[in-house]
Amino acid sequence: MRIGITLPSFSADVGAVIDTARAAEKAGIHGVFAFDHLWPTGSPQRPALAAYPIVAAVLAATREIRVGTLVARIGLLPDEVVLASLSSLATIGGGRLVAGLGTGDSTSADENERLGIPYPAARTRRTRLDDVGAALKGAGIETWIGAGTRATNELAHSIGVTLNLWGAQPDRVREIAATGAAVSWAGPFPKDDSGPELLESLSRAGATWAVWGWPPSVESVVSAAQRARIELASAAR
Repeated sequence: MRIGITLPSFSADVGAVIDTARAAEKAGIHGVFAFDHLWPTGSPQRPALAAYPIVAAVLAATREIRVGTLVARIGLLPDEVVLASLSSLATIGGGRLVAGLGTGDSTSADENERLGIPYPAARTRRTRLDDVGAALKGAGIETWIGAGTRATNELAHSIGVTLNLWGAQPDRVREIAATGAAVSWAGPFPKDDSGPELLESLSRAGATWAVWGWPPSVESVVSAAQRARIELASAAR
């Protein structure tokens, strides 16, 4: 199982994002991921750095670490722009891009509505997700789809891409992995000392990745991985 972290992109400090990515790469963390939000959920007064430029900057500033979107939302930009952006980033990254896609949900709809961006019905967003996801998969780009309704989850399976589960219990990961589908996991870094135990459980359940959201530091992520006996990239080189 690989270990990833989300980047501190809910700020206006690009330097902090680049520094975090470089520190993660040096520490052997396998991937860093950018959210695709116009502001932190529920806090429109706070800043957020745009996902695609951040991914491009991190790819240019690093050499080996995987860099991805978690997740690029269908309906925020035209599908052609999403597809062209992710395809270009894959070229820039030389195979290091993880193209995470999602339909968004009720908590992110406010971002569209406040800016007057149409927010299509869920069925329409899934159809568009199918088109973009299939095109990325066909181009040989590693693609994840954020889990949601059963229809969205089945779509990921039909395309043959990884289903990313946010905050799911290991039993749920195991249930989906048992169907033969590729499953990655993401969720908040625990405030207690349960991180290593959770990593061990996710690994046994069949998760291909565990991506920590909002970790307090790179060092805390490395410590949790080492205690869970997860091999980091620096140890593999």
